[in-house]
Amino acid sequence: MRGRLGHITVAGVVAAALIASAGSALAQKKYDSGATDTEIKIGNTGPYSGPNSIASSIPKAMAAYFKKINAEGGINGRKINFISYDDAFSPPKSVEQVRKLVEGDEVLAVFGTMGTAVNTAIEKYLNQKQVPQLFVVAGASKFNDPQNFPWTMGWQPTYKIEAQIYAKYLLKEKPDAKIAVFYQNDDSGKDYYNGLKEGLGDKAKTMIVADESFEVSEPTIDSHIVKLKASGADTFFSFAVPKFAAQAIRKVGELGWKPMYFQSNTSATIGGVMKPAGFEYAQGIISAAFMKDPTDARWKDDPGMKKFDEFLKAYMPDADRSDAYIMYGYNTAQTMAAVLKNAGDNLTRENIMKQAANMKDIEVDGVPTGVKINTTPTDYAPVSQLQLMRVKGEAWELFGPVLGTGEGK
Repeated sequence: MRGRLGHITVAGVVAAALIASAGSALAQKKYDSGATDTEIKIGNTGPYSGPNSIASSIPKAMAAYFKKINAEGGINGRKINFISYDDAFSPPKSVEQVRKLVEGDEVLAVFGTMGTAVNTAIEKYLNQKQVPQLFVVAGASKFNDPQNFPWTMGWQPTYKIEAQIYAKYLLKEKPDAKIAVFYQNDDSGKDYYNGLKEGLGDKAKTMIVADESFEVSEPTIDSHIVKLKASGADTFFSFAVPKFAAQAIRKVGELGWKPMYFQSNTSATIGGVMKPAGFEYAQGIISAAFMKDPTDARWKDDPGMKKFDEFLKAYMPDADRSDAYIMYGYNTAQTMAAVLKNAGDNLTRENIMKQAANMKDIEVDGVPTGVKINTTPTDYAPVSQLQLMRVKGEAWELFGPVLGTGEGK
């Protein structure tokens, strides 16, 4: 009897140990809506139609990158289900689609939604629902506000910092400039304009001689450009999305106006803006870069660029390599993949945000070597460095040092 009891006791201990071990393993896996042992649902809206449809190559590149990830086995054994809907670059439409993503598709996180107005419209809802709104495709300062919106994070340098860097350069190179400002009448345009004025400081009142705002619903902006030229300005700032940026470049050229021309990075794409506007009109335009330019020969033998080219060949063979928006989508998707990988088996929305807010020295293929992605719980700005560039021929040419947040202020 004693032996029998002893056998039962040993077996019971072994069974208990196995149950405890299994329980411990199960306890390590934590899921919120949108995550399982085999799948991670990520939601997105993009401008597949509407006034900014040229930028639809961003979510298309994101989808292609996740297809690549899935073909290679997924992230920690899970396939990415990237669900992307058309929002036509319209805030009301985006609100409708994001609600569908969260309440219908039950995605784990929303990623890569485009536009300041669009992201402003969905920001409060996603924060109330405590759903990560990660790496929004917009540089408004408001998307680096972890105290008030802890579930929202941008990716690129803020518009204010970018504009301040332009101002610093202008004050050095042309301190007596007469400036005309062409800006979008929304938070993004105003953010750029405010950054420019802050960068110019007290000189803003005398240097800025004219400004014209426009609505994205306008069919053409030619009349605004005619007014700005008539002001006598010799320096021009264009803070506009691609469609209107291209129109402005062409109209300035057709008028024979030759100001020192600054174009915001939001429209610094060779294939999407400079080429359709006309390279003959784009020569010398100044902008700023925080990504590698596929058209720049300096990156020809760069390991990251070679990976990008392999990606295009396999997953976007018909894509326009000169389209900077593809590189943007590729880089942000790589960043999102890094966050998901670091989250491991704890795929709760809270842990996704924790990982996003604690990125350290993450490198992605399309960001220049040495520029690393870092965040902290009090600073939600993953990329905070820029380098000035100008159009030369049919490509951008980088010049000057890499400038960070401190240098831009």
